[in-house]
Amino acid sequence: MRFAFFGDVVGRAGREGLAEHLPHIRRRLGLEFVIINAENAAAGFGITEATARELFDAGADCLTLGNHSWDQKEALTYIVREPRLIRPANYSPFAEAPGRGAQLFETQNGRRILVINALGRVHMDALDDPFAAVDRELESAPLGVVADAVVVDIHAEATSEKMAMGHFCDGRASLVVGTHTHVPTADCQILPGGTAYQTDAGACADYDSVIGNQKEEPLRRFTTRISGGRYKPAEGPATVCGVFVETNDATGLARRVEPIRVGGRLSPALPTLEAAVGA
Repeated sequence: MRFAFFGDVVGRAGREGLAEHLPHIRRRLGLEFVIINAENAAAGFGITEATARELFDAGADCLTLGNHSWDQKEALTYIVREPRLIRPANYSPFAEAPGRGAQLFETQNGRRILVINALGRVHMDALDDPFAAVDRELESAPLGVVADAVVVDIHAEATSEKMAMGHFCDGRASLVVGTHTHVPTADCQILPGGTAYQTDAGACADYDSVIGNQKEEPLRRFTTRISGGRYKPAEGPATVCGVFVETNDATGLARRVEPIRVGGRLSPALPTLEAAVGA
């Protein structure tokens, strides 16, 4: 199976970047499934039905969330109606969070892919243990038995927590990928047990910015410690950042993983058509 994961979509620039580039990327790489982290899709804070629809129209099959899941109040009801929208799995049962933290999808080719979203705890919102939550979901739909592929989106601040999740899932997931810090890391690899991994997929955002936001307000806060207003997404051309994975059909483990960077300011990276199709 060939699929791709794209990092945090920041505002209109990120949405428009995906609308422009994702159809071509999907055709070029023969992608069977596309996952996008969309928790910053609506003006940088949360998601709405309209912004989700833009991403589905661009070619997304599933959207994951994170610490901004409920910034737009309509998300609380939209997620109940939209099974392709996944929030963190590690909410306490007492929270009665709407929606679901994992979902088993069936592709057009009849293969099943499990998508899990988890929120880290280091310097983040105080949710339940993400490792226990991910473990429960992995046990409920084992790779190679119930699921033909498994993707874990670990939305976390600390690189150490993301790396720990990668090794925790090694051999049980096709891909563990970090989101939230909005900068693509250079450690795209296949772990010893066969799980593809990257600490952060990066953002789909204008990189003439501070992690996708217009520069003026973050600079003001860093230099004066005084807030001058709300963060606003940068509006220039976006770099679409993500990860491409090809799995072994017999095991569901990764046989290939490569970064994706298209458009905008960052140096481009896109797997070749010949290698993607012929590997």
